[in-house]
Amino acid sequence: MAQPSASDRRHSVRTGVAWDGVRAVLDARGGDRQARIVDVGGGTGGFAVPLAELGHRVQVIDPSPDALASLDRRARERGVADLVSGQQGDLADLPDLVEEADLVLCHGVLEMVDDPAASLVAIAGVLGLGGHLSLLVAQRHAAVVARAMAGHFQAARELLDGDASVAGAGRGGRRFTHDEVVDLLGGAGLEPTSVQAVRVFADLVPGSLLDLEPGATAALVELEQAVASRPEYLPLAAQLHVIARR
Repeated sequence: MAQPSASDRRHSVRTGVAWDGVRAVLDARGGDRQARIVDVGGGTGGFAVPLAELGHRVQVIDPSPDALASLDRRARERGVADLVSGQQGDLADLPDLVEEADLVLCHGVLEMVDDPAASLVAIAGVLGLGGHLSLLVAQRHAAVVARAMAGHFQAARELLDGDASVAGAGRGGRRFTHDEVVDLLGGAGLEPTSVQAVRVFADLVPGSLLDLEPGATAALVELEQAVASRPEYLPLAAQLHVIARR
């Protein structure tokens, strides 16, 4: 069996907690029930293709035609082209592109939109009753610490009192706190059912250690999973993964 590449190992560390959360939602529906999934900003299919391999129908909406072309190639290579479709667009196009979904993935997208509140309302509008949203957003507290550790003290100070409702909050987009995310979801009529810390340690561990130390990647994934649901680690997480229900 071929060994996973360095990029595959890093990907597993960065996405493991979010993947577990998505799988838990689907398992709760019943393992044999096909779900209608929409992946907003799903790019080349990092989540979409594995979800299709589980038997679910996935619609990827992404503004990049190059990413959608890569998605199509990946789906064909993995034998799930009949379950994966790609359409060019973004969150603003959601009402025109989607009739109804059981699960919407919005990972790393809310940071870049003009109006996060309106975007979540659009997502809620395409979710069927009892449907779920998997929301992955950058978290502000960890970003403040990261900037300070890099010596960017003024940038850290500016981000410290940032406002998630203000557009153009830096090159990486907005950063959200737990309370801000909960308030935004509530305003859209969505109820958070779980919040998990993502990448508490992953961004602090040198990539060379994962490449050279046998078993390091698996151990780090286990550590990330162990702290994901502990509220005291939420402020340390680079991202928050929220599951919300309509």
